[in-house]
Amino acid sequence: MSAAAPQVSELLAGSPYRGYVYAYPHKTAYRPLDRPRSLDAVWAGERKDALFLYIHVPFCTMRCGFCNLFTQANPKDSLVPLYLDALWRQAEVLRDAVRPAAFARFAVGGGTPTYLTESGLDAVLDIAERVMGADLSAIPACVEVSPDTVTPGKLSLLKRRGVDRISIGVQSFLEAEVKASGRSQRTSDVHAALQMIRGLGFPVLNIDLIYGLPGQTVATWSHSVREALRYRPEELYLYPLYVRPLTGLGRSAREWDDERLACYRAGRDLLLEAGYRQVSMRMFRAAHAAADAGPVYCCQEDGMIGLGCGARSYTRELHFATEYAVGATGVRAIIADYVQREPAEFAVAGHGFELDADEQRRRYLLQSLLTVDGVDPERYRRRFGSSVTDDFPELDSLFEIGLATSEDGSVRLTAAGLERSDAIGPYFFSDAVRLRMRGYAAR
Repeated sequence: MSAAAPQVSELLAGSPYRGYVYAYPHKTAYRPLDRPRSLDAVWAGERKDALFLYIHVPFCTMRCGFCNLFTQANPKDSLVPLYLDALWRQAEVLRDAVRPAAFARFAVGGGTPTYLTESGLDAVLDIAERVMGADLSAIPACVEVSPDTVTPGKLSLLKRRGVDRISIGVQSFLEAEVKASGRSQRTSDVHAALQMIRGLGFPVLNIDLIYGLPGQTVATWSHSVREALRYRPEELYLYPLYVRPLTGLGRSAREWDDERLACYRAGRDLLLEAGYRQVSMRMFRAAHAAADAGPVYCCQEDGMIGLGCGARSYTRELHFATEYAVGATGVRAIIADYVQREPAEFAVAGHGFELDADEQRRRYLLQSLLTVDGVDPERYRRRFGSSVTDDFPELDSLFEIGLATSEDGSVRLTAAGLERSDAIGPYFFSDAVRLRMRGYAAR
């Protein structure tokens, strides 16, 4: 991800792919805190009536060539129970720090959560319910899976425990494409996994696909989108390929920006024609998807509790997590430290990013603007006591070049702006965040 501030002209003429802003600030802006904070103090003044609980499982059967997630491939068998024990210790500490708390969302990600055995998955869900107090039968609960790790037993367990959303990383339905990207995957396993998920009747199936893979064309990409549509997923995420340092593809010298924009447009059009509603540049929701019946949760305003290596926690003024790494050596070292931690070490936030008033406004803007619904100016004013267009005069530049509009009362991206979300997002990063990202040493 480039640390230089984009110019307005670059938003139209430059690459649409500068960086995926799924959270702000990016983890590469996190640093050891000048003053480590006790979790009791961190959460003392926070609203805790609608929290997101996230548990990270940093294990996989392989590391794909495009993957920059915090994960370790094929760990020693002895490491997994040590990790689950550490998760339990951390959860007990966090539970005490956030009491009383109510959870509105729950997710298990990775890595690949279904790398775990059935008993391991059971243990993770026990941490959510028995330790943290989340009622998985009453809130949206998601678990990420991969085609090579799902089994009828694991899926039945998840369904029985209240998981209502399964997200599966397919990436491509063509074996040549996934092989060229450093992923070992048989298309027959993909179809078998999707049939199992559908057969068990999970209310929400999400399929992740990636465009821009080695050797991929608009035609082969469209084939994968159509294959995914055969399973009538409630949600589809279309991700552009990003080749990052220390990943398998990142060590090659190839340029990857050849056909990504054309693929995005083709995939978007196929989904819109099939009746899907676009939620963001990446996310599409089916017309047949049931309305969300869970408690109200707003990612711009409500907090998150992250358990495990690689999991972030959010409050209004502090984002914190374990250290971040992609390379195998760095990941192993961080996990080795995590599994040895005593409860007192989990009671302190020591690594993260403190958000002042300006950074809080930037985060709210980015979390809103990069969705189809955009920014509600009145809601922004109620939150911050100021005007979003006064706080961010850069928005005028987006209006002038047709990437955003405010004609319907909301500040939202146009279709041309939405497809350039990954350039518009970094446009609003603060100088302080860019400086930290520039100074991050990949490990």
